Parts: sequence; C-alpha cells; structure tokens
Amino acid sequence: MKALRSILAASLVLVVGSAAGAAPAQDKWPAKPIRMIVPFTPGAASDVMGRIVATRLGEILGQQIVIDNRPGAGGLIGSQLTRDAAPDGYTITIVGQPHLSNVLMREKKPYDPLKDFTAIGEVGTTPNIIVLGKGVEAKTIQELIALAKAKPGTLNYGSAGVGSSSHLAGAMFASKAKINVTHVPFGRGGDSRTALISGQIQYYIYPLSAIVTMVKAGTLRALAVGSDKRAESLPNVPTTAEAGFPQFKSESWFGLIGPRGLPKRFVDKINAETVRVLNEPATRQKFSSQGAVPKPGTPEEFEKMQRAEYAELGALIKESGMKVE
Repeated sequence: MKALRSILAASLVLVVGSAAGAAPAQDKWPAKPIRMIVPFTPGAASDVMGRIVATRLGEILGQQIVIDNRPGAGGLIGSQLTRDAAPDGYTITIVGQPHLSNVLMREKKPYDPLKDFTAIGEVGTTPNIIVLGKGVEAKTIQELIALAKAKPGTLNYGSAGVGSSSHLAGAMFASKAKINVTHVPFGRGGDSRTALISGQIQYYIYPLSAIVTMVKAGTLRALAVGSDKRAESLPNVPTTAEAGFPQFKSESWFGLIGPRGLPKRFVDKINAETVRVLNEPATRQKFSSQGAVPKPGTPEEFEKMQRAEYAELGALIKESGMKVE
C-alpha cells in the first residue's frame, strides 16, 4: 500500500509539472503573425500610417503584422470584417471617420461603431488638403468658389466613397462655401488621382498622407490645407485661414480597434507598444514626411474621442442630408 501511495504521488507530481510547463506556451502571445485590416486601398492615408506602425510594431512583438487591405463601401467592409473576427488578439484594424459615418448615413445600421468593437488607441491625424484637377485655373479658394457659383452643379469633386472622410470633407466645404457641386465617389485611390489628372473631376479634399507625394512632385496642385498651421511636408501650401476661408477646417484621424470582447491584456499590450512606436523619433519623422502627426494615447481616450466625434458627425450628416443611395 505504501508503495502504491508513492507511485500515485509521483504520478501526480509529473502531471502537475507537465501542466505547469505547458501553461507558458499557451499564454504566449503573439505566437503567429497578426493581421491588420486596412479598410481602404494601398496608398490611402490609413494604409500609409498603418504600414509605418505595423513594421515597427511587428519588430517589437516578434511577429509580423500583415497588412490586409479590404476596401469597399467607404470602409464598411473592413469594419464588418473586424466585427466578425475572433477576439483572440490576432486581428486589429486601423480605422478613421468612415467607421462612424458609415453607420450614421444608413437607415439600417450595419453595426454599432462603439459597442461592437474594442478601442485600442489613436494612431495619428493628418490635415485634409484641397487638390485641384487639370484645367482648373483657380488660384485661390475664393476663385474656386466663384467658379462653382458661376456654373452651379457642373463642378465635380471626388471622394473615396460615400461616407468616407474625403466625402465628409467635400460636403462640409460645399456647405460652408454655399456652392452646388456634384459628388463623384471612387472605389480606388488610383482612379481618383487619374480623374484629377485627366480633368474628369475638378477637385478632391484628400487626407494629406494620401496625396503628399504627388503634390511634392508637382503632378497635382494643392490650394490649401485645412489645419491651423501649415504642414511641415508642404510648407509652401497655405492653410485655409491664410487663404481667406477660415470657416473651413478639416482633419482626418486614425486609430486601432479590435473585435468586441478583446481581452484587456491584449488591448494594453498592443496599446503600450503602439505608443512606444509613435513616440520614437524615427516614426515621427516618417509621419511628418507624409503630412501626418502621431497621436499616442490610451484606449479610454480613444473611445471618448470616438463618442464625441460620433455625436458631432451625426449632427453634420443630418444637417447636410447625406445618405447612402
């Protein structure tokens, strides 16, 4: 009997020891690449910022952050994929204003942008910039407005889709300027750039990060940036206030979210390391060269900002009558 008790005790020690040894392996995260969904095409502002952050974040975490571009419906497809993903720490998404506006512009709500997701942290902001198409001779905002008023309904402005940040910026500009212009949505960023170069559309209000390279190269002409001060990457382009139209200010924000129910330990880890990345001088320089500004912060701050923005956008969309046709 004594021998049997000894054998049972030894077996118990082996089982407990094996379980204890297995626990760290089960808890190890990340144990495989992490997917970062980008709801827009390569070259879009969210894509540019997402790739800068993803590269360095992957180095810190020891696993690759794989960019998964899922454009469509002004960002709606990417948000829905995030909502349906498993909350296991292996799917994160970089979103902006369309994540909120897509809901506000639809009678049938595709998701709840606050309750169906987990806020991880803001990533950055970029001013929106008014870029002119070929053949538009306007040298100032006032001249562009005068041109639109002289030919009501004939000027076209582009966007990345109904409900996108560029659509909202364009509608806001038209409202402030009291002009009648036509909205032309594009599914791909390259298409909108081609349309500007060919003169198919007369202007487009881009997030600066999405168009700064072409403006620097002189391929497209910028009229003004919608921020309080000039962009470091385009110091010769005036602000809208300097250009004599201070009533129009416009910026785009971007941040990381995950599916609802994402465990706090993943949220805190991703947030902490993202903040670390955003505070690094190399990251700040990369953002600045693209016309963006890093915005490190807590998950709570990002969630609070989204709630405030949701209410503000709701009022704007209701006032302008914007909706998905």
